Amino acid sequence: MIKFALIKERKTPPDRRVVFSPQKLQEICQKFPEAEFKVESSDIRIFSDEAYRKAGFEVTDDVSDCEVMLGVKEVPLPALIPNKKYFFFSHTIKKQPYNRDLLREILKKNIELYDHEVIVKENGARLIGFGRYAGLVGAYNGFRGIGLKEGLFRLPKAEDLPDLDAMCAELDKIKIPPIKIVLTGSGKVAHGAKEILDHLKIKKVGVEEYLNNDFKEAVYCIIDVLDYNKRKDGSLRNNKDFYKHPEEYKSDFMRFARQSDMFIAGHFYGDGAPVFFTSEDAKSPDFKIKYIADISCDIHGPIASTIRPSTISEPFYGYDAQNESEVDFREKDSILVMAVDNLPCELPKDASEGFGEMFLEHVIPAFFNNDKDGVLKRAKMTSAGKLTGKFNYLEDYVTGELVKQDNI
Repeated sequence: MIKFALIKERKTPPDRRVVFSPQKLQEICQKFPEAEFKVESSDIRIFSDEAYRKAGFEVTDDVSDCEVMLGVKEVPLPALIPNKKYFFFSHTIKKQPYNRDLLREILKKNIELYDHEVIVKENGARLIGFGRYAGLVGAYNGFRGIGLKEGLFRLPKAEDLPDLDAMCAELDKIKIPPIKIVLTGSGKVAHGAKEILDHLKIKKVGVEEYLNNDFKEAVYCIIDVLDYNKRKDGSLRNNKDFYKHPEEYKSDFMRFARQSDMFIAGHFYGDGAPVFFTSEDAKSPDFKIKYIADISCDIHGPIASTIRPSTISEPFYGYDAQNESEVDFREKDSILVMAVDNLPCELPKDASEGFGEMFLEHVIPAFFNNDKDGVLKRAKMTSAGKLTGKFNYLEDYVTGELVKQDNI
């Protein structure tokens, strides 16, 4: 028997997501009778304590007798229980300065840490995450911002709606003007954003058609790394070459910036890759982008207008390209920026249900099949008070000899 606990989310601002819904816990217990679950009482969780009780689970303030702790966001240091296995997004794998003490405390308390972000296949592809929901809400927010900036329509905040169906129902009430939209990325985030574009019945067009034509209706184009980057030596290579040698490339994004009204950023940005556009690029009269939904949200990174993260309560700000400064997003010549860095929190019910589906499929079986696919082994960051082999690169971060200032 393995005892799991759904732990209370204690991070501020509050996060209403959870790893498993009451229904998903029932499904797990049917599939894996050796699994036992306790639920730590929470007054903010999207599913109430009563919902878990009705589903047959114990809800309590004390989960210290459980072996495996399942959470979403970072656990505050005083709440960490020694000698346990913890699953949550630790935000330490890029040596984020603000969480160095968290990793130190985990090691000190002999905790086995499994970061959701490093639950991956053998080839390194992520198995679980909230990316789809970031894409869905990010794209929705982008259109909401256009409506507010241009006075065209008023969409409610996603967080004020009960679920994804309600969000899509709101989109059914609006009409998108004939704008050109460029979407970057090929993963779950970009696919989530694409779902919104397709729900709005916006026409998808290819790269050449997009760049060389004007349209009387809204259209969108999805672009991958070799569409918006080119090798400095002019040779033609493949995506693998770009990921291996990003320093050999330079940005070719301006050809899209000249043709686009809206930019939805759903890409993963790797170290050493060229930036999409600089502050100088944005000053150019050729730069036509007026609305940016930066779901990736790399601050002072590849998108010059993303000068800070925005918040769920205040999701938009304006970027004055000529002065490289923040202004009100309603100002006529400003670029609208949406750069919320915790978008899935706006759809906590759907995001939790989707996450639980993936966690049940890819992680829970590993506890009962001797981890035959190596999922737990690859995700284990700490053990017996030490970093595991794959994560030894964090040693200087923990000891404090070197702290890398990395965008997250």
